[in-house]
Parts: sequence; structure tokens; C-alpha cells
Amino acid sequence: MSIDTDWARGEFARFLELTELYRPPDPPGTTIILRRSRANRGPQDEIVASAQVVEQILDRVLPRWRTEVPDERNQHVNRWCQHREAVQRADVVLVRDAEIRERLGDDAPQISAATMHPWVWDGARSLWQSGHFREAVTAAAKKVNAETQNKVGRRDVSETNLFKSAFSQDAPKAGQPRLRIMANDGSDTFRSLHRGAMSFAEGCYAGIRNPSSHEDGLPELPEHQALEQLAAFSVLARWVDSATVES
Repeated sequence: MSIDTDWARGEFARFLELTELYRPPDPPGTTIILRRSRANRGPQDEIVASAQVVEQILDRVLPRWRTEVPDERNQHVNRWCQHREAVQRADVVLVRDAEIRERLGDDAPQISAATMHPWVWDGARSLWQSGHFREAVTAAAKKVNAETQNKVGRRDVSETNLFKSAFSQDAPKAGQPRLRIMANDGSDTFRSLHRGAMSFAEGCYAGIRNPSSHEDGLPELPEHQALEQLAAFSVLARWVDSATVES
């Protein structure tokens, strides 16, 4: 897991310390025992500041913690109950993730959506975290399309036609700039690379994005399949982002 485990666990420990519940002692001189409600040990401003960091770690370690970890106790016990349980679960993942994968016989490399190109994960994050994987992939596709339009300064074409024009090996025309992943040196490599990028983009939009947009009632994508599709758009996004614009 591509995360600084020691740092993350330290942030978790600090948050658990701040949000620990205790019953404040009665004021000195009180003769009647007061049944005070329990309070967090840390001041609220420090807890909120800690939670800001902890939530980002949780999003990496347990992406669906907001929907999978029960939150009923937030209303009846303390507003940080869900966060505390999520932190406790995530801490176990950080400590034992490598061990579990080794013991279960699956020590293969893993891919994280959070390490994909920012256009892809920024577009998909909120839907992904709520378990809407197919919609998350569609949102990522829209984000890559929009950023490509921004880069070449076009709004008259989109998706497949946009990438066909952008990666065309023809010289640029008025209003039709090109994206160059490498300089045009007349080599087979140049032709292969741009032909491949054009075909790959068409596959992403014709084979992944369009079916999800044009067909109603499609079943939800399994998470691992959605992750593979996000990875495809991440490859395309990196090509576009690294390319130079030739006008």
C-alpha cells in the first residue's frame, strides 16, 4: 500500500486520543453526584483539525468507510463514533495488509485509484466512495474529455471525434490543433504512437463510456472491473496531459 504507514498510524492514534470519551469529574465542593454526559478528552477545534487529516487517510485505506461503517451512534452517543470505528478498522488494515495478502496467497501488485492521473480520480472520487462504480467511471471519462477540450481550446467536438482530431498525424489546421506525444520526426514510432493513442481513445469512449451512458438499467460494475476501466482512462489522461499542443 503506497502510504506512509507510521505517519498514518500516528495520526490515527492522535485522533483516538482526542476523541476518547470520559465522564468529567464533578466540580470541587459538590455534595450531590451529578450524572454528567460523557465528553471528548480533546478540545473540539483540535479534533476537527485532526479529523481533516484522518478523513483523507481513511479515503485511501477504506474508500467506502462513510457508507460501510455504521453511523447510528453519532446521534445518540457522540458525533465522532463513526470516525473512531473507521480509524480502528483502517489501523488494522495498515498493520496487517501485507500479512493478510501473503497468508491468503495473493501477494500480487495492487493498483490504487488514488494514484491514477488526477483528472480520473478527481472526477470519480465522490461517486466511487459511495459505491457507484459505473457512474464513477462515466464521471472520470467526462473529466478527461473536458480537460482535453481545455488543452486544445475546442468545444465543437467531444469524445471520440475530439481525440481523432487531436491525435491526427495531419498537420494542424485553423481551429484544429494537434496533440503531440513526441516530436514528429517522420519515424514509425511517431506514427505508431499517435495512431495507437487515437485508437485507444476511441476504444475507451466507444467501449466503456458510451454503453454506460446510452443503456438504462445496466447492473452495477464490480469494483475490480471499474478499477480496470479507470486505469484505462488514466493512461489516456497521462498521454494528453504530457502532450504538447501544435497549432
